[in-house]
Amino acid sequence: MSNMKALPLLEPADRAVEACCPPLTERPFTAEEAETAARMFKALGDPVRLRLFSAVASREGGEACVCDISDVGVSQPTVSHHLKKLKEAGLLTSERRGTWVYYRVESSVLASMGRLLVIAPAAA
Repeated sequence: MSNMKALPLLEPADRAVEACCPPLTERPFTAEEAETAARMFKALGDPVRLRLFSAVASREGGEACVCDISDVGVSQPTVSHHLKKLKEAGLLTSERRGTWVYYRVESSVLASMGRLLVIAPAAA
């Protein structure tokens, strides 16, 4: 039996999106905020991981079976390794359904990452 942990795919609709960090232009990051942001961006800094993440994100509903996204030019064990790194960074969640694992984009984290790069309005 696998030691793979199944994570829930659906979030409650009323769950508020928590920002990991303020916009870069708002104030300097704390050490903890910098660690969190770096972990997410580092996970996306690998071309294979970025392709896998894009393959999941571009699917209808932001969910894809591993069987539909594993053709990225590397072996299946390497695909699994990269998907694990995306999960560890909090960018994907997964759920086992029968023999297949389905991955879903963690939308709250994406929203948070997007806000990092927004220019804060100038104070009046």
